[in-house]
Amino acid sequence: MATMSTTARLPAGLFIRRASGGDVRNLAAVSSSLLPAFGTAVDDAYPPLKKYLIAPYDRRYRWWQLFLVVLVVYSAWAAPFELAFPKVNTGPLLIFDLIVDFFFAIDIVVTFFVAYLDKDTYLLVEDHMKIAHRYVFKMWFPMDVASTIPFQFFYRLFTGSHKGGTAFGFLNLLRLWRLRRISDLFSRLEKDIRFSYFWTRCSKLICVTLFCVHMGGCVNYWIAVNSPVAEETWIGSIVNDFKERSIWMGYVYSMYWSMVTMTTTGYGDIHAVNTTEKAFTVVYMLFNVGLYSYIIGNMTNLIVQAAKRTLLMRDAINEVSRFGSKNRLPEKLREQMMAHLQLKYKTEELQQEGILADLPKAIRSSIAQHLFQKTLDASYLLRDLPEDIIIQLVSKMNVEFYPPKVDIILQNEIPTDFYILVSGALDLLINKNGTEKVLKTLGATEVAGEIGVIFNIPQPFTVRSRRLSQVIKISHAHFTQIVLSNISDRRNIVRNFLQFLRDLEPEVLDEIPFIKELLADMNDQYMDVAENFTNSEAQDSSIKGQEYNEGQIHGDKRIRVIIHGHHPDESKGRSKGKLVFLPETIDELLKLAETKFGVSARKVLMGNGSQVQALNVLREKDKVYLC
Repeated sequence: MATMSTTARLPAGLFIRRASGGDVRNLAAVSSSLLPAFGTAVDDAYPPLKKYLIAPYDRRYRWWQLFLVVLVVYSAWAAPFELAFPKVNTGPLLIFDLIVDFFFAIDIVVTFFVAYLDKDTYLLVEDHMKIAHRYVFKMWFPMDVASTIPFQFFYRLFTGSHKGGTAFGFLNLLRLWRLRRISDLFSRLEKDIRFSYFWTRCSKLICVTLFCVHMGGCVNYWIAVNSPVAEETWIGSIVNDFKERSIWMGYVYSMYWSMVTMTTTGYGDIHAVNTTEKAFTVVYMLFNVGLYSYIIGNMTNLIVQAAKRTLLMRDAINEVSRFGSKNRLPEKLREQMMAHLQLKYKTEELQQEGILADLPKAIRSSIAQHLFQKTLDASYLLRDLPEDIIIQLVSKMNVEFYPPKVDIILQNEIPTDFYILVSGALDLLINKNGTEKVLKTLGATEVAGEIGVIFNIPQPFTVRSRRLSQVIKISHAHFTQIVLSNISDRRNIVRNFLQFLRDLEPEVLDEIPFIKELLADMNDQYMDVAENFTNSEAQDSSIKGQEYNEGQIHGDKRIRVIIHGHHPDESKGRSKGKLVFLPETIDELLKLAETKFGVSARKVLMGNGSQVQALNVLREKDKVYLC
């Protein structure tokens, strides 16, 4: 067999699976416990093995192993059959046995030239002495030799005698050692995703059952043939001259007895007669108890695994139902809980976290980028951002599904995330005096929750799914960290956001009064609103000196106050005031009165008339009067 190239020094055993034409289809990582499917080839780009060595995953070697598996199936049938019916040893089966033994003898020689994967270093061992030592001094070599030697053929060749059929029949049972190859085959098939695990396991159980039926029937027939009184046997009591009858008649009777005994049907037409047969029947039935336990256990496990997700979903729904009843939750809220739970299980295979959790971060990011980058590019808030910023956002986002009529954002909740709609539809609602009103319906690529996040205020609206919707959830913290670390990116986002606010429908703007005032006081150059989102003292030099006030930073949060240009006792009939960032000194705050209201103020008062001596006593949205 020709020497093939392999990954001789690749720790994890990375191989490339090729089609018959040689085109690369996919990569497969393999180890000593996870063998590739037949036909797996080794990439030629890796260093070749030493001369006269064969890679264990070479495609031609794997096909050779598959050919031997076919011969093992024949050996598993022939060995017990030749024990029960020694007459066939002198017929065509003898020639076929010699051919099969010849191929297994070739495999013994080939094994001395097959490199193996060291379990400690996970490197392919190429040393001929180590390969031979490993094979010879383990159980494999002596058993392979013993199961391959044609003892009966050599006995007849040297002695010319045809006696000793029973002894050679038991020696032929050594060929059952080859069944380990079938066990290895099923182990590989169970790990090969191209084959159904369920049907692979069922095929294995069927093969085990058929072999046990065949083996039990042949052994019982051998007991009858070697009984001193032929008529006092399970088959002799029915067919007196069974020894002179055809081989296939005896085989059919044997299989019938074995199947009836294994299935515990017990028709009573065939039964054990002498003591030896009764003893064997007892042993055989005890073995069948274990076999049935093995089969039932495996089938139960396969069925339970197939229905596991359904059982988990039913248990979870029952627990949620009991929770809702126990706590007397409203019917609408219960329906939302049920719908979300059912959707979670229905879309479980679509959730990135579950599918990609074990993959490296780079692969996860590449997949998410392929799936959702176009959606992010099309959203108004991220328009004109550099591609590297989008890629960083993709790696930090989460994808979620929501069934119809489920609240995604609640009005007045703390802003922690905003959402970009991938598919479906979302309703923007406002709740006034217990009455809900739909202000707007959002479609694909539109954004929800960004107003509360950017202004760092409680969410002004409730966002509810109109139909089955897939959304991208982006954390406020991640968005701030990634996107707004660069001034130009910050300016692009603020420009997009301000344009979005200007284009809002009047009924939406009416629900956020301070935004209308903010837009009235700002023009395209007022980019310092980004400072409120980034919590940074830095500002762009191009907008220094504008009348939009930078405000004061208390710890990590900017303080905003509502200023009025009159005494608190003169509030009747006056305007509602203006929302500004709190400056660093009282003098700067007094200058704002002249800038905003055209009055020369000397004092800063609270609503109750008390005078403000230090600005650090003010809190968010306090009303101050400059007069």
